[in-house]
Amino acid sequence: MTTENERIAQPKRRLIVLTGPTAAGKGTVEGILREKHPHIWLSVSATTRAPRPDEFNGIHYWFLDEEEFERRRRNGEFLETALVHGMAHYGTLLQPVLDHLEQDIPTLLEIDLQGARRVKQEAARLGLEVVYVFIAPPSFEELKKRLIGRGTETPEQQAKRLETAKVEIAAASEFDVVIVNDSAERAADELWHVIAKEYDLE
Repeated sequence: MTTENERIAQPKRRLIVLTGPTAAGKGTVEGILREKHPHIWLSVSATTRAPRPDEFNGIHYWFLDEEEFERRRRNGEFLETALVHGMAHYGTLLQPVLDHLEQDIPTLLEIDLQGARRVKQEAARLGLEVVYVFIAPPSFEELKKRLIGRGTETPEQQAKRLETAKVEIAAASEFDVVIVNDSAERAADELWHVIAKEYDLE
């Protein structure tokens, strides 16, 4: 009989963790990737921040209030949680990740630097194999231009995100693979090659 710990410790393939600073274009890269390869499963994170006008619960995020988020955290339902930009909690629900890995479905998790570091800690405890990928902007000035151009944050929020981005960019060397997003199409293709290698799809 297979125990729960044995099931966790023996995924068929490695989880792909994707990180990058705000406005690096992760969402655009992921969109292109999933359009070309719709069988990839992207984990939907939970967050306590309010949804943006074009975001829907269960599709872009699971939008939870602070009480529900904390209850789930106490129950051990998250692979990782983090307070991002000092403004909202984010977390990755563990069970869906394990289920998709067990089914041999290419599994992608997009999180911030704090979350990636927490996954490293938890992955070791759970026996999960992980490939860590960093999406980098061509330059900090380009990142700043993209952030201001999307117009989804106040000037104060933009300033906080830019400060966080500096720290995140400096940590790129912690990752197994660094992809510079100077072209979203090219970056998506490069990310696919990473995934395809791990899942024997090349």
